[in-house]
Amino acid sequence: MMRWTVGFAAIALCCALWAQDDVADVPSQTLYAGDDKNKMYFLIGPYPNTPASKEGYRLLLILPGGDGSADFHPFCKRIYKYALDSNYLVAQLVAPKWSDDQFEKVVWPTKRNPWATAKFTTEEFIEAVIADVRKRHPIDSRYIFALGWSSGGPPVYAAALEEKTSLRGAFVAMSVFKPNQLPPLKHAEGRSFYILHSPEDFIPIRMAEQAETKLRANGGRAKLATYEGGHGWRGDVYGMIREGVRWLEKQAQEPASPK
Repeated sequence: MMRWTVGFAAIALCCALWAQDDVADVPSQTLYAGDDKNKMYFLIGPYPNTPASKEGYRLLLILPGGDGSADFHPFCKRIYKYALDSNYLVAQLVAPKWSDDQFEKVVWPTKRNPWATAKFTTEEFIEAVIADVRKRHPIDSRYIFALGWSSGGPPVYAAALEEKTSLRGAFVAMSVFKPNQLPPLKHAEGRSFYILHSPEDFIPIRMAEQAETKLRANGGRAKLATYEGGHGWRGDVYGMIREGVRWLEKQAQEPASPK
């Protein structure tokens, strides 16, 4: 009975991930940054007849949790449709698998949490995707954000804390915060971090609280928001994502604090 229960659960999950009837109208392309087949991403949007403003489109990069695979594509299309304004593009990165046992340890290798056989870091992947999107569409540099949840959270923190980064805001949900695997936190100064976490998550909420405290202490703009239900996207998912993105937008519009 357990085997059948697990089997039906897996089928239900697969159907939920791949059901796309409600987002059939959302434009999407499969692309490779710099023509590198290991740097696969989906460019979602824009809708037909939705030209960019004179400043360009706003860009949200998404690093999914779990195995970071293409299976999250329907969900990312829903983020585009239900959580963002029409002046956005979404770039969903697909985690490259460098060896069979990699995902048991790290899904998105970074400079300070590497994988021996990886040909590039996730920080480099993010910058390559941004550059590739810029070749295709005008982009408003003030509004380049990254969203990562669970396993996608650490590389978003890492990329946003690089000394030089194209990211102007980071949205990290239901994830760990390990400063010893990140660039110096002093780079948080003037940058924005929206943190979403459930008190019932198996990942201790003290990690999210520590992230808010330490990023603020280093001059960053950080906000911790909570939701009920534990690990995973629960409740008003697209409303919560919309709220986080709008908070990041507001920070981008604020003048930098004097040193």
